[in-house]
Amino acid sequence: MMAGFGQRTRGYPRSRGRMGSWTGTDRATLAIIGVVCAIAGFFTLGIVLGPAAVVCGWLAMGRTWSGARPIPALVALVLGAIDTLTAIMWLAGGGL
Repeated sequence: MMAGFGQRTRGYPRSRGRMGSWTGTDRATLAIIGVVCAIAGFFTLGIVLGPAAVVCGWLAMGRTWSGARPIPALVALVLGAIDTLTAIMWLAGGGL
């Protein structure tokens, strides 16, 4: 049987309650991924892994500077920023 116009057979899989609700485990995982990206970025592909670490750290912090921040998320954010700036300086110096 086919559903008619305006009648759906099931609800949206990404309902309002599931979108954007990061649990503590998800944030901790993002923080660890960010730290790993930041550390790996010092040795290879810093221009790619640095911004990835910054994004993972920012999402793990809950996209805000206020409130309690987990230490790995802050470490990922800071190391990712240092990694990105170092890669940009290396690329700018290598082009001359």
